Amino acid sequence: MAADPFSDIEPFEICSIRPPTENNSLTFRLTRNCYWNKCGFCPVYKFGARFSRRTLSEIQKDIERVGRLNDLMDEAGIGFYGRYASSDSSDYKKIHDLMDKIKRSGKTPAASDQTPGEPPDVQADDPQLAWFLQWFKDKPCIEDSVNHVWNWRVNGGQTCFLGDADSLILKPDFMGAVIGKVKNEFPAIRRFTIYGRTATAARVQSLSDLKIMKKAGLDRVHFGIESGSDEVLSMVQKGETKSDHITGCLKTREAGLSCSVYVMPGLGGRKFSDLHAHETAATISAISPDFVRLRSLQIFPQTPLAHARDRGEFIEAPEEVMVREIRTLVSEIDAETTLMSDSAANLLNINGQLPRDRNAMLQEMDAYLGLSPRQKEVFSLESRLAAFRGQYGGFSEDIYTELIPYISQGKLDLASIPEDQARRLIHMIRAKLMP
Repeated sequence: MAADPFSDIEPFEICSIRPPTENNSLTFRLTRNCYWNKCGFCPVYKFGARFSRRTLSEIQKDIERVGRLNDLMDEAGIGFYGRYASSDSSDYKKIHDLMDKIKRSGKTPAASDQTPGEPPDVQADDPQLAWFLQWFKDKPCIEDSVNHVWNWRVNGGQTCFLGDADSLILKPDFMGAVIGKVKNEFPAIRRFTIYGRTATAARVQSLSDLKIMKKAGLDRVHFGIESGSDEVLSMVQKGETKSDHITGCLKTREAGLSCSVYVMPGLGGRKFSDLHAHETAATISAISPDFVRLRSLQIFPQTPLAHARDRGEFIEAPEEVMVREIRTLVSEIDAETTLMSDSAANLLNINGQLPRDRNAMLQEMDAYLGLSPRQKEVFSLESRLAAFRGQYGGFSEDIYTELIPYISQGKLDLASIPEDQARRLIHMIRAKLMP
């Protein structure tokens, strides 16, 4: 009897947390979760997730699992990857047929080295948290794995992200072995990126170590610096300083690696809004990173920052104040860099190169700031609805139900929504947007 060609197919661990620019990348987990896990604003690892390092053997097995899926998709003609990546409607049936054959192989797929323990128990009375955490799986099923590989193939098949939260803690030879294995299995991949903490780059990795990682094939490090203010960084227990940000990023750039930093408008709250904006602009000017990415603050339930807000110790900055913070950044950053608003949490899509596009970006923010309070409210609702459609492909049932009374002849009249209802809708939508 011939061997079943699908009996050895298993799911692999996927990096649920990755930069927006890596949403279509192939991902492999080198570590699991975050060893620091103290940042006051972050909900991701606060509900039972434990940090662990994966062995080289475990990672290599995952790479081989992806290789088997990739080969099966080649054989079935599912999505072409590489320079001429494409897909067509027949792919959906082919993907369904492939998963059906895997399931009918008689083996229940389960990776042998998955994270111990069950997914976090999210309370039913916390809908925002439940919505957010449903997208993060320590134990992906075969459908998750097949869809991940398919998405990577049809979006070019040339990028790879190696997670989780701080891959800079790994030894250069370990990183090199992983990248080498991926390159051997998927020679079309042209870019490798990771998340890193600036404290690790500044205090742990030497310049020579970073250069070895660069030589092995690593291209870019994404740093969540959040703020350039030591007072703000301390308040949210970031575990890093302005000096770490500058030293770590400059060392990374000196090693020849691309440096991408994330900043978080609103993180200083009302109290530290000005300090947060000015100090962050000064820090970015000192670093001169390749990219500055905006990710506006969203406060998630049961996080330390949510508790501080509920105790009255943290007063949230309203949307207009966050726009003014971004305006300060654009006005004061003295460096050649690219500013990107690639997070659904942002109200405005402020994108451009500095200093070249400074005036155009300022004009766009000033146009918003010049609106009346009611116009700002309608603008915010329209912006949030567009972000939700873009992220999820349509509206969830609860949002659609709220909008029905304001739809006439197939058109949504946002201006007719009462102020209280508009504010409630904005809050509901923001709670469901992935930052």
